[in-house]
Amino acid sequence: MDKGETIPLKKVTDYLYEIPREDPMRVPGRIYCSAAMLDQVRGEGGLAQVRNVAHLPGIVGYSLAMPDIHWGYGFPIGGVAATDPAAGGVVSPGGVGYDINCGVRALTTALEADEVRGKLERMVQAMFRHIPTGVGSAGAIAKVSSKELDRVMRQGARWAVGQGYGQAGDLEHTEEGGCLEGADPSVVSERARERGRAQLGTLGSGNHFGEIDVVEEIFHEDAAAEFGLHANQIVVQIHTGSRGFGHQVCDDYLKVMARAVRRYHLDLPDRQLACAPVESEEGRRYLGAMACAANYAWANRQTIMALAERALLEALGASPRELGLRLLYDVCHNIAKLEDHDVDGEQRRLCVHRKGATRAYPPRNVKNPWRVGQPVLVPGDMGSESFICVGQEASLAATFGSSCHGAGRVMSRRAATRRFRGRDLIGEMRRQGVLVMAKDRGTVAEEMSEAYKNVGDVVEVMHQAGLSLKVARLRPLAVIKG
Repeated sequence: MDKGETIPLKKVTDYLYEIPREDPMRVPGRIYCSAAMLDQVRGEGGLAQVRNVAHLPGIVGYSLAMPDIHWGYGFPIGGVAATDPAAGGVVSPGGVGYDINCGVRALTTALEADEVRGKLERMVQAMFRHIPTGVGSAGAIAKVSSKELDRVMRQGARWAVGQGYGQAGDLEHTEEGGCLEGADPSVVSERARERGRAQLGTLGSGNHFGEIDVVEEIFHEDAAAEFGLHANQIVVQIHTGSRGFGHQVCDDYLKVMARAVRRYHLDLPDRQLACAPVESEEGRRYLGAMACAANYAWANRQTIMALAERALLEALGASPRELGLRLLYDVCHNIAKLEDHDVDGEQRRLCVHRKGATRAYPPRNVKNPWRVGQPVLVPGDMGSESFICVGQEASLAATFGSSCHGAGRVMSRRAATRRFRGRDLIGEMRRQGVLVMAKDRGTVAEEMSEAYKNVGDVVEVMHQAGLSLKVARLRPLAVIKG
């Protein structure tokens, strides 16, 4: 199979390339990247997946990829695709991924870097104690009943706030208010329920993390002021998703969709694109189950935020006022949502898949309460910088209101583990000024910076393309991982 080395690319701008449409593609493919990234993008397989996605029934506009593109299940990670349900458009679990509503939550504090110097060890140790990490970790919340889990699935972050984890105002600073409409617990399997009951309030493993950062550089003064950011400020990031619950929902519905492909006689270039019409029974059931997992993820991040606050208050011996922890924003980057977008001058209700891509709405959009535009959170890999950006008007016309989500892997987890075997990676990170606490040292090897693209380069493409502008750069000081 051609993984992308011979796929023709036409340069549109310095930061945008196009795969021309050829039958049976329904739309062209478009990839946001710089000339310096092209060889890397061609070599790892994502281009072929961009082309494959362009075959989906009902797809409109373009099959899109952000600069953090890399090979994924069916869709590339970093992929965006919108389908029109009124024209037979489909929904595909591969366009969301296994970790439904994996996302990032950024928290500002009243702390300055100088104030925490000498206290970081206590801070990271406290976070590691309070926030359960690792594969299959048991929740910080006692195992919830099946009836209570139904409430989590329907209410999302609002459920966690009702349990005392955070404040009602947090919901205004969470995408979709922390609750996706259309959740239907009746279409979620018993296996998914069992996995979900035990994992609320847990970080998990892999690339998930809790991180203490310092704001090192401000690029956009107006946006930074509105977001409550300034140089030398301490910021906390939380990156996790729907845990085993969402993974099981995806696994369950990939089987359902494989049967639906045959039932609806869908012609696809890759069986991993298994899908069903949005308005079919299978499509509605998947969207109902996916919304349940998305809401579980928002409840999970809301809970972890409260646990992080408890940990930091304990470590610093500070009052809540002195800590001043506030939710800047929470964004998801693995989801499919029904959204209204302009297509050829006409407003249409589309099913927008974002897999490893972040919503990036402009100012004054009905879904965005911020005067300057929606915050776009782009975490780096372990030990490298992260960015807070802001969505722009151009994103609606070009990418259905989407931007990048992270650095993007250039090395598989298995290859990274082999590459870094035998090195004192935690010691190396400490010498670089980053404290790391991890349950499994193998996870540290998987997530070393060398396994990823340079997140600064990725963000710069989005900035130059005018889809999301840089607001602030964060430098990590301490990280907890599974």
